Formats: sequence, structure tokens, C-alpha cells
Amino acid sequence: MSLKLAVVCHSGYGHTDVVAEHVVAGASTVAGVEVSVIKAADITGPDSPALAELDNVDGMIFGSPTYMGSASAVFKTFMEASSGRWMEQKWANKLAAGFTNSGSMNGDKQNTLIEMMTFAMQHSMIWVGLGQMPGNNHSGGSDADTNRCGAAIGCMTQANVDEGPDVAPPNADRETAKLFGIRVAEALCRWGAQNA
Repeated sequence: MSLKLAVVCHSGYGHTDVVAEHVVAGASTVAGVEVSVIKAADITGPDSPALAELDNVDGMIFGSPTYMGSASAVFKTFMEASSGRWMEQKWANKLAAGFTNSGSMNGDKQNTLIEMMTFAMQHSMIWVGLGQMPGNNHSGGSDADTNRCGAAIGCMTQANVDEGPDVAPPNADRETAKLFGIRVAEALCRWGAQNA
């Protein structure tokens, strides 16, 4: 029986969708994990059918651009729509993780990941971090390093604001996202085995 992992994401300009695609590509390589994508924009209230889909997954990876140092309004609408699930603790003990993209290297992306982690903790979920050493943080490093944003609690990527999603974020960030997807899927397998 496959474990189910859902990527719940919003992308305003396509860059975060590119990150989601690479997260899904990585997670899909892990045997025994079935990955689906749910658009946060499709979840507008507590009766949205996609919420019922999320009730039946074993883990979720949240994805949102960072706008003004925070998750997008569309993603926050999804978060608020889940409050009925919170009251019933329907998502307790599911795995959770998160990723975010911004135009600036920093862009206060950490705040978005902390929002996602807090959201997961309120639902009594189990948070999985990035699990990669920081890149490009020494004289021998380069922008080609994975985890070049130096994240820990989730996956951070950066896309130049004057470039489309066909080229931004760069390959290093795309590889970071792929490795992140693998990590979360492998964690799901370990957690699923312990809770079978």
C-alpha cells in the first residue's frame, strides 16, 4: 500500500510552481510514495473538496511565494479554511514540510516557513526540515551550490524578479527542491513504517 503525500501550493507568477514541480519530481522517485498536487487557490472555504482529499493523505508539503515577508493571501486562505480540521485534529500526526520562493536572496522567507511550521504544529503535525548543509557560505562556494540560501527549517529558493519561471529560480535551487522532496518522502516512509 502506498503512502500518500500531497503538495499544497500557490504560485503567483509561476516561480513557486517550478519549485513545486521539482519537489514532486524528487518525492516521486521514492518507492512506496504516491504524490499529488493540490492548488491552494482551489481551497476557498471549509467545504472545499480538496480539504477532504487532504484528510486522506499521510503527509503534506506546503508551498507559497513570500510576499511582503509572509505567505501569500491565497495560501493563507487555505490555512484559515482548515480551521474546522484543526478543531477536530483531523491532521494530527501527518508529516508536514514547507518551501517558499522570493525575489530577494533573503526576502524574509524564514518568516513564511515559520508561518507554515506554526500552522502544522497547530494541527499537531510532524515537521520535517530541509536536511541539507548550507551552500555558498565559504570562499570555495558558488551560486551553483544546493541550498545556496542557507535554509534549515524548509526549502528556500530565489527567483530574479525580471526573469520568468523558464529560467528562475536557477538550477541550484531546483536541485535543492528535488532533494527536499526526496527527504520528505523518505521521512514519510520511515514515519509510516513506525505507525503501521
